[in-house]
Amino acid sequence: MMKEPDIIEMKAKKLVGVSLHTSLADDKTAVLWKRFMDKKDSIDNTKSQDLFSVQVYDDGFISGHFNSQSVFEKWAAVEVEDYSTIDEGLKGLKLPAGLYAVFTHEGTSRQFSDTAKFIFEDWIPSSKYSLDDRPHFEVLGKDYKGPDNPESKEKIWIPIKED
Repeated sequence: MMKEPDIIEMKAKKLVGVSLHTSLADDKTAVLWKRFMDKKDSIDNTKSQDLFSVQVYDDGFISGHFNSQSVFEKWAAVEVEDYSTIDEGLKGLKLPAGLYAVFTHEGTSRQFSDTAKFIFEDWIPSSKYSLDDRPHFEVLGKDYKGPDNPESKEKIWIPIKED
């Protein structure tokens, strides 16, 4: 059973990483992360070792017109102090400040659909919140042990606003 999320007012964050357009049906996550990990050590002024997996959806996601073919922008990134040095092949992404529901997913990436189902079909409809139009992201921190490890944990940040 999933736990209730922490509700956090997040300050804006500056990320540096790589991005591509993908869909759930044509998932290019492995390609994205390989490309990012090859460049990660060249990123200066990182704030932590945490990795950020970011999804930038269009309006269709919020209105419920999202399916496995829907294309969205996916990022692999780290948080930085500033954008003073961004190497070739890397880009900056600013996560805007705002209210987030923060869930913990425990398990493999294949089990993520159960977590997503709880968030979008159970928790949000029964809460006093609705989705906000900002990027969604996961933080892969010290408890993240890889996509196939059943003991892996990651934080899921869902942008929300009070109804």
